[in-house]
Amino acid sequence: MRCAIYIRVSTDKEEQKASLKYQKELFYRYVQEQGWDIYEIYVDVQTGTTAKRKNLQKMIEDAHEKKFDIILAKELSRLARNGELSYKIKNLCENQGIHIITLDNAINTLTGNTNMFGLYAWMYEQESQNTSNRVKETLRTRAIKGLFKGSIPPYGYEVIEGRLHIRSDNTPSIVKRIFDEYLAGSGRESIARRLYNEDIPTPADVAGEINAGDKWNDSTIKLILTNPHYVGDLVQNRSTTVSVTSKKRKQVEQENQIIVKNTHEPIISRDVFDAVQHQLKIRTKYITAPKKHLFTNILYCSDCGKGMWYRSNRNGYICGNYARHGKKACSSHSIKEDLLKDTALTDIQTLVKEIHQEHYVKQLEAQSKASKQSLQQQLDKIEKQINIIKDRKRKYINMLAGELITQEEYREIVESNNIEIKELADKKNDLLTAIESEQTVDNIKQLKQELLHFLNFNELTPETLHRLINRIEVKADGTPIIHYRFSIPKIQ
Repeated sequence: MRCAIYIRVSTDKEEQKASLKYQKELFYRYVQEQGWDIYEIYVDVQTGTTAKRKNLQKMIEDAHEKKFDIILAKELSRLARNGELSYKIKNLCENQGIHIITLDNAINTLTGNTNMFGLYAWMYEQESQNTSNRVKETLRTRAIKGLFKGSIPPYGYEVIEGRLHIRSDNTPSIVKRIFDEYLAGSGRESIARRLYNEDIPTPADVAGEINAGDKWNDSTIKLILTNPHYVGDLVQNRSTTVSVTSKKRKQVEQENQIIVKNTHEPIISRDVFDAVQHQLKIRTKYITAPKKHLFTNILYCSDCGKGMWYRSNRNGYICGNYARHGKKACSSHSIKEDLLKDTALTDIQTLVKEIHQEHYVKQLEAQSKASKQSLQQQLDKIEKQINIIKDRKRKYINMLAGELITQEEYREIVESNNIEIKELADKKNDLLTAIESEQTVDNIKQLKQELLHFLNFNELTPETLHRLINRIEVKADGTPIIHYRFSIPKIQ
């Protein structure tokens, strides 16, 4: 854990300097006891009622950049004495994953103790909620006047002086095309696939959104098909935030929505829009959910990583990315279901035959025992190395407290130590994984009984599949790569 230590004293008088030194000693001892690291010590000589504290603001900036994991303060009043600052600190805890601990035990977000912190946050939250309500009422007044209050206009429109106007590019024609193709019988996914393959910019791309994707999706098409703005009506207040502290939104009942007729030029006629809404209800009602097949949720494309989809006309599976977006996104990676069944069954049957031989089991267990002993010795050695480095880090805190090294020197040394610990921890995890594998082989007789039980009916069932196989990847030429939950070490 990297700690940011915040210390505040009200004045620079002698008694306050003594307090500053005392607070530092408290934190040095606390961090040393916990076995954590000190990232930075932020000190302000100023009243706690103001937010204009240079080092407090610097600490908040560093927290947003996730330069440390925990904020330590002697007590809550050292951090903030007004609601706004309390709320900012609350946001750090919730949104940036920064924990807060006060040495008076009033606050410890690691253990869920947030006694007084909640009171400060609540006070500011109430004021924020009142402000939010006033803003919402202002926007509601604008909506009643027929003015668009959103930040991003519907695809095909632009906002000029608060009102929607049809764009002069090709986006309005794309909207018409989507409605026409849907009425002609095309599904939402097939419409999205065609637009993607023709390199038509998505609504997010047209709006200039950050991280806008180039793929059209079923949900995007549905939003356009159900948007009443396209008939010239302004329909707003369709959703609202759950609270001032949450970005989650909830739908507003239709009677409470703000609907103003004929506020702007329509792109779609009312007859066409109504016909599409009718079709949406009919198709939703009668379209059944796709059936899951034997290899669903275990079979993946080896190139793009997407799940494979079953196609009855192929008696097998194809890449889901290819199925949804076409060859521009990926190739088919098609494979027959029977081939997958035969390959998996053959591998499992081969294992059963091999482990059925008693001498094989004895050799395998002997090899597993020797391997486990070697792995455990390596693991013990790594544990000792990690503990030595941790003890060394505690000594550096004493050197920092005694001003034998500077904060910069301390941080550089600790970062070097942490790199060593990280490398050792990675080796440790590899060894633990290897030991776990050996433990699986150690129970080879139990595995044999399980496999024999599964194969009594000589058929690959969902139970067998998910118990014995982790994942299957299919290469572009249709070759399957099966990752089994078991492995057979070679006998020397």
